[in-house]
Amino acid sequence: MSAKPINVVIYWHMHQPEYRDLRTGHYHLPWTYLHTIKDYVDMAAHLEVNPAARAVVNFTPTLLEQIDDYAEQIENFFLHGTQIRDPLLDALAQPIMPSDREQRLSLIKQCLRANETRLINRYPNYRRLAEFASWLDEHPDAILYLHDYFLTDILTWFHIAWLGETVRRNNPQVQTLIDKGTSFNQHDRRTLLRIIGDLCRDVIGRYRRLAEQGQVELSMTPYAHPIVPLLLDIHSAREALPDVELPTVEQYPGGKERVDWHIEKGLAVFEQHFGFRPAGCWPSEGSISEATIHTLSDKGFAWLASGDTVLHNSLQSSETRIDTQCLHTGYRYNDTSTCCFFRDDGLSDLIGFDYATWHADDAVANLIHHLENIAGACQQHANPIVSIILDGENAWEFYPENGYYFLDALYAGLAENPAIHLTTYSAYLTDQPEVTPLDRVVAGSWVYGTFSTWIGEAGKNRAWELLVDAKQACDQQLAAREFTPEIREQIAIQLAICEGSDWFWWFGDYNPAESVRDFDHLYRIQLSNLYNLLGLEPPESLGEPISLGGGQPAAGGTMRRGQEEN
Repeated sequence: MSAKPINVVIYWHMHQPEYRDLRTGHYHLPWTYLHTIKDYVDMAAHLEVNPAARAVVNFTPTLLEQIDDYAEQIENFFLHGTQIRDPLLDALAQPIMPSDREQRLSLIKQCLRANETRLINRYPNYRRLAEFASWLDEHPDAILYLHDYFLTDILTWFHIAWLGETVRRNNPQVQTLIDKGTSFNQHDRRTLLRIIGDLCRDVIGRYRRLAEQGQVELSMTPYAHPIVPLLLDIHSAREALPDVELPTVEQYPGGKERVDWHIEKGLAVFEQHFGFRPAGCWPSEGSISEATIHTLSDKGFAWLASGDTVLHNSLQSSETRIDTQCLHTGYRYNDTSTCCFFRDDGLSDLIGFDYATWHADDAVANLIHHLENIAGACQQHANPIVSIILDGENAWEFYPENGYYFLDALYAGLAENPAIHLTTYSAYLTDQPEVTPLDRVVAGSWVYGTFSTWIGEAGKNRAWELLVDAKQACDQQLAAREFTPEIREQIAIQLAICEGSDWFWWFGDYNPAESVRDFDHLYRIQLSNLYNLLGLEPPESLGEPISLGGGQPAAGGTMRRGQEEN
């Protein structure tokens, strides 16, 4: 190891798309509140008990808004008895289980959407309920003889299993429920619902306090998580994949104005929740291009982050030769003011995919060994910095106890190691380190250094064509008709949701059929809602599925490695 500690940034990206139908406020998928009570609270708790640790945490604005909405819904349920607009959470709240056969079967199926090894089999009572539910799936007529106790118990166990490990260990009411094990009554379920409400109400404030204490740096993503380079220039997809087949559209209409809208709206939501303007930006999916960097620089962002392969592609096309022995540093594209940092794919993917089956101490020791090797390679560099960047929610269900031991060992091991300096990007830039100039940036994302996850496949391209049609209809109606400011804002938000990246992520035969169906259905609802807001009849094409899926990708498709496996 070199005498000077190597700078390391751990960067967690917290992201959920808009699962609501904004016409009704009803949620089609429960992942926002489930990841909140399991992952977002745990990630805050591990930092709170390791005050020497440092991290950067990114929140998408649509996630912040949905967490607020869940907290408000649960509060209103207890204050006024109003219905919760998430069918799964509402079922937990209601004293009476549904009597309809299909509703009962659907509810049971939803309560199995949990990692079998880590979440279901951990609890013998939950495992027995899941085993019977599997039998019931093959014998659906038997639902007629099923007592409500089965429904109330599997609902309760599903939500207990989805609680964060720090909640299960530290909340005596949760311990009481776990010890009880069966025959959960209405009071038990309402107790669990209050716990869920408290977690949703408090979690954002916990990150705000960590930021105010200087332990965490908070950053943002443009409002609804759009792929910014494609909005700015859809042909930028060809910079990394020259032969990619693009949708039959020339460009995304008014893309620059929409990007500006997403950034300004995102900043407004961020400041509303955290009370200050962020210095940094995780462009949705780490997607950047030269035009994207210029835009973020013009908006005053001090730094952004992207993927490892984007850097390598850019260096290969650059006319400037740099020392490739140590690429772990900050970069600046031409005359822009924004410093660019790039993900170390190897280290990030070890945490995302590989360490889940390791003993926590061995995993952290292995990570430190890799950092030692990087430090050795960067001895001649004045101020190297290693970026470990990954989702803050999707990996942990594959770890024992939701990553409890690993995260504790990770923060303690890195913070206490004198050869490692855990830091944040803004703290690193405070010392005005020398950064490496880039005269060329090849457009791409953190996934494979391309945009192939969001464009270039038949279903993805069809989704883009439907979006462009809707945007053109939007532009025409806004130019031809008078809308009140309130309706114009609703239209802008609904359009933004349709522009989000997640719909395109899930289209493709390689993704699981159930997930593709869920996101396909919701995407078409969002587009239909936009037409309705415009006073137009949605096109017949929105009645047809865009993609079917049928694959079995790693981690169910929620995560990808930064580089394609050979």
